[in-house]
Amino acid sequence: MEITSGMVKELRTKTGAGMMDCKEALQASDGDFEKAVDFLRKKGMSAATKRSSKAAKDGAVGSYIHMGGKIGVLVEVNCETDFVAKTDNFMNFVKDIAMHVAASNPLYLKSDEIPEADLEREKAIYRDQLAQEKKPEKIWDKIIEGKLRKYYEDVCLLDQKFIKNTDITVNTLMNEMIAKTGENIVIRRFARFQLGEELKG
Repeated sequence: MEITSGMVKELRTKTGAGMMDCKEALQASDGDFEKAVDFLRKKGMSAATKRSSKAAKDGAVGSYIHMGGKIGVLVEVNCETDFVAKTDNFMNFVKDIAMHVAASNPLYLKSDEIPEADLEREKAIYRDQLAQEKKPEKIWDKIIEGKLRKYYEDVCLLDQKFIKNTDITVNTLMNEMIAKTGENIVIRRFARFQLGEELKG
C-alpha cells in the first residue's frame, strides 16, 4: 500500500512522533492507522510516551474570564519542575488551554472518562440511525466506530481541534509542549462556569 504524506502527517498529529518514525510505522502496519499508533507506542517513539513515566507534580492553575464575566474557566496543568512551570511558554500554554475550554466547552478530559452509560446511549442512537438508513448490519460496527471518534472530538478536551490552530488537536499541542520543554506535561483537570446555566427560573 502506498503511504502518502497526508497519512504520515495525520499520524504525526495524533502521536507527536517524528515524520520518519511515522512513515516507518505506517509501512510496518501496511497503512493501518491504529496498528501504526500501537507500533509507535511499543517502540516508545512518541514524545509523550518517552516522558509519561516521569512524575508531573509541579505546574500551574490558570484561569480565563470571557464575555465580561459571563464565562469563567479554571484549569490545572502539571509539569515536572518549578523551573518549567514559571516559563512564559508554559504559562501561555496554560492560558491557551483555559481559553480553549471557555470556547469549546468540553464535557470530559479524555474518552476513557466518558461514563459507560453515556457511550451506550450514543451507540444506541447511531444504531437507530443506521437501521432507518437501511445500512447493512455487517458494516454497522465500522460506521459506529467512526461516529464515536467524531463524538470524542466534540466532547473530550484532548480530542478537540485546538481553537487557535484547527489543524491540530489539544493532545497534539500538549505533545508539542512536551517536546519543547523536555518534561512530561499533563492537563490534569478543568472546570467551566457559565453565568446562569442550569438555573431553573
